[in-house]
Amino acid sequence: MHDGAGTPDTHLTNADLAPTDTRTWGWFDYVSLWMSNIHSVGGYVTMGSLFAMGLPATDVFMALIAAILVIQLLCNLVARPSQISGAPYPVMARMAFGVHGALVPAFIRGIISIAWYGIQTWLASNAVVVLLLRQWPELTPWAQVGIHGFAGLSALGWMAFIMLWIVQALVFWRGMDMIRHFVDWAGPIIYVVMIGLDAWLLSRAGWDHFSLDIPGITHHTIAARIMGMVNAIALVISYFAPIALNFGDFSRYGVSMSAIRRGNFWGLPVNFMGFSLLTLVTIVLTQPVFGRIILDPVETVAQIDSPVAVIVGVLTFIMATAGINIAANFVSAAFDFSNLAPHRISWRGGGMAAAAGAVIMTPWNLYARPELIHLTLDVLATFIGPLIAILLTDYYIVRRGVIDVSALYRSQSNLPYWYHNGINPVAILVMVIAVIVGSAVVFMPALEPIHNLSLFIGGGIAALLYGIIMRRHSYRLTTFPSS
Repeated sequence: MHDGAGTPDTHLTNADLAPTDTRTWGWFDYVSLWMSNIHSVGGYVTMGSLFAMGLPATDVFMALIAAILVIQLLCNLVARPSQISGAPYPVMARMAFGVHGALVPAFIRGIISIAWYGIQTWLASNAVVVLLLRQWPELTPWAQVGIHGFAGLSALGWMAFIMLWIVQALVFWRGMDMIRHFVDWAGPIIYVVMIGLDAWLLSRAGWDHFSLDIPGITHHTIAARIMGMVNAIALVISYFAPIALNFGDFSRYGVSMSAIRRGNFWGLPVNFMGFSLLTLVTIVLTQPVFGRIILDPVETVAQIDSPVAVIVGVLTFIMATAGINIAANFVSAAFDFSNLAPHRISWRGGGMAAAAGAVIMTPWNLYARPELIHLTLDVLATFIGPLIAILLTDYYIVRRGVIDVSALYRSQSNLPYWYHNGINPVAILVMVIAVIVGSAVVFMPALEPIHNLSLFIGGGIAALLYGIIMRRHSYRLTTFPSS
């Protein structure tokens, strides 16, 4: 790592984007971060949509294990440069895209954060609506879009959505330390509720009706099952890829890389499989108890005949969902939008801009049904895959782990991340090509069997093209800091 002398450009830095001196996140903080991410309503619904794809449960579990191991590897790789430098994702993107060109990947990640922030807030707000209707059934007309609705959401839904919007903003406004403490308890408490819910369902269904096989599963050919598993792997990776892309926003606070790797191990493969198993058990038990498969955990909890249990269960899912929403989406957007104009937009300002955008995006139109869930994941993956590929290829292959931290914050033509007027045209061109190819994979009818593979295909093309051009081109001579 190289730290050349020089005064940072005020248009490239502020107190939030500068390398942090605060390294307080231990391994359990990362476990809790992943617990909140996985244990949210969005995580449950996404996992449930995989079990509803028509594959045997064993196939889905093998796909889940493979996918989460890939995410663990990606997060460990993304974590290292930010943990060394103390800089967040949009600053680290300047290595590959240039000190000004990095505005592009930062803006893209910010837009993705807006989408996910809105989706998670809406999913959590559904739980609020359930609680209100359980307590006051006379509010039912206000929960119907056709009677009292606007832009696809009911009046009661709007009220719940805005209420959670405000609560999450208040937690975010307190800063990263408050966010860390919030996710430390928000994620783990879900296990208590899930185990209690499964015990209640099992007591109603009886052991004679318990099976991990989801009713209605069709026995496919071996080739169809393998393709289904590949698609499931791709969807899971696409779900977690946004936080993997900007994992440096969190690893910069890590006390050490060993603590980060340990937290990622317990928080990802170990915790993920535990929650996935509880999710499957919950889903399969809804059939004998309620006569139908229910994929929404809030709807399942709402069926319990104890008002106290319903309140505790629903509120727990709300808090867990809010935890990851604040950490993964508010934090990312805060850094990304602050990076657009550091001298004008603070970290808090960037986060609030994203929150406002989430309302305009009407997220309930993006994640309402399994087919929409998968389409949303595929579209977001067309952008995330190439960005991850370019950043990792640049750091590990082109630059071989060399960082000039001072140059990340300075706009001078003799520094390694200036390229051409602060923009690396190779990174921009490669990203555009990869996104176009990924979009074709998603939207061309002839490529329907591989729709879910846009992240792999786009990312693979980006890594290959960027590595070849940067290694063979004159950029290799002009962008390497001297050792």
